[in-house]
Amino acid sequence: MPAGIATGADRTPPTVIGFPPDTTFYGRGWGHGVGMSQHGARGRALAGQSAAQILAHYYAGTTTGSIDPATQVRVLLLDAFAATAGSPLIAYGRSGPWTIDGIATTFPANARLTAAPVSAGSSTWNVRVTSSGGAVLHASVMSSGFWMRPGTGAVLQLASKPSSFDTYRGLLRVRLTTTARVINILGMEAYLRGVVPTEMPASWPVEALRAQSIAARSYAACRLHPSDGVFDIYDDTRSQVYRGVEAEAAATNAAITATAGAVVKSGSAVANTMFHSTGGGATENNEFVFVSASGAIVSGPVSYLRGSMDRKPDGSAYDAGAPLATWQTAAYSRDEIAAIFNADARTAVGSPTKLNLTRGVARVYRVTLSGPGGTKTVSGDVFRSVFNANNPAGDPEMRSTLVDTRPIP
Repeated sequence: MPAGIATGADRTPPTVIGFPPDTTFYGRGWGHGVGMSQHGARGRALAGQSAAQILAHYYAGTTTGSIDPATQVRVLLLDAFAATAGSPLIAYGRSGPWTIDGIATTFPANARLTAAPVSAGSSTWNVRVTSSGGAVLHASVMSSGFWMRPGTGAVLQLASKPSSFDTYRGLLRVRLTTTARVINILGMEAYLRGVVPTEMPASWPVEALRAQSIAARSYAACRLHPSDGVFDIYDDTRSQVYRGVEAEAAATNAAITATAGAVVKSGSAVANTMFHSTGGGATENNEFVFVSASGAIVSGPVSYLRGSMDRKPDGSAYDAGAPLATWQTAAYSRDEIAAIFNADARTAVGSPTKLNLTRGVARVYRVTLSGPGGTKTVSGDVFRSVFNANNPAGDPEMRSTLVDTRPIP
């Protein structure tokens, strides 16, 4: 095992804490803590490390491989959209001509498509295309869906998406039942142009951007299942955030081009290259993060998703410059702590007298609260979410499960 990589055997014993008159929670980092710390990657790039070195640290024991840059990705953009005649599904072709498969018409730039059920609850839809001046270019009735295909230089705008990021390269597949589902189908490299600058600022060092490009490509590639289903990946934090054309930036486009097709591999398989914002000076084993609501370990260890210290030779964290490298909550009296945790049945024990924190490599994965009302055991993330949901409005949140009741060095 590479030096510096922690295992389950390295876990520290549980920390048992008696609540003082005033309790402040101190922590480090933001995000789940598994895989690459993005702020850590930035710090490593500033320290002179290459993308390959960055990835080798966060995904220990992996190698660099490649996939076909033309690999297609199917991204879910809109689901269960309940259109009506007064509020139809709306899309445009922008910057060039576009077509609808099976319709022998080429529509001009800025032509507007609308689609709505012929009546409430119907799976038959009226589809209409009008020019930017309002002239009707096409009208038909459809019952299963259609494909919008951009011509040379064109992109497609899904105006019904509730976001200012709504313009995309590649095709839009519109599936119609009683509601509409819209999937963007495009090449991997074009997809990444809308991902990388969303997941990492384009102003960051080149080697960090290249590491993010390879990690994002790998993350998507290991989720492709072209022979089944209608989409591969979400466009939000359920997968990785994808914002299409409006998100693109020259620096991240260059990083994607420089790493075209490159992926992280574990053996012959593309690795599940999970990443997060800020490790807080240490990353975590996957099995100590993705636990049950009661904190039980339910997944096996992944060889390359091992927690490790993420610090420079002088002991300072590579992500020390991150806004949430360290954080703390407000101070709470015993009565206030009781009110916060008694607001949720999962953590309600009366006035807590003891807190038992069980850690993996660094983060708390199981918490036991004891008090006159009994004992409750929950995962570290349930503990964190209960605190955030019930602490006074405007108070700082508990940002990660790398947490304690005293400052963490």
